[in-house]
Amino acid sequence: MKRILTRAALCGVLLASLTACGARAPEGGDVTRRAGLDTGMLSRAIRVATKMDAQGQRVWCVPFARNATGIEIKGDAGTWWTQAKAPYVKSQTPATGAIMAFSSSSKLSRGHLAVVSRRISDREITIHHANWHRNKVSLDMGVIDVSEAGDWSKVRVESQPGVYGGTYPVDGFILRPRG
Repeated sequence: MKRILTRAALCGVLLASLTACGARAPEGGDVTRRAGLDTGMLSRAIRVATKMDAQGQRVWCVPFARNATGIEIKGDAGTWWTQAKAPYVKSQTPATGAIMAFSSSSKLSRGHLAVVSRRISDREITIHHANWHRNKVSLDMGVIDVSEAGDWSKVRVESQPGVYGGTYPVDGFILRPRG
């Protein structure tokens, strides 16, 4: 289930998005049990974004990613990769619950952050993120690795269900420490 949500749709769709995605859920479980993805934190991040939008405030990817993961890094999205230090773990391999750090580029002058919602294959994941579409939260949007080396350094993001946009550079994935 892929959704781009407005404030009116966010509240009603959240529970369904988190519990009724059986076709996209890992074998033997549903979205609420995805290892590494804290659905309570995700729910809070969506509620905060909904409230901000209702109050006429901008909904940004940075506070959404921070609220959804508990990773407490500050500053523009494009600076998170260089700021990520212990206890956080940096990786070139996507993991459910990790923050995907998009590099600053001509298309994304301040970078972008998203939360990995599911790993489908070595070259395909889904993400939850905010402000890919202005002031909206997008849930379970597809991302494919299009890098020549298969190292997730270049990706294409699903802008609408089944439609992938241009290529974006990625620094890597930031994970919370285990335990």
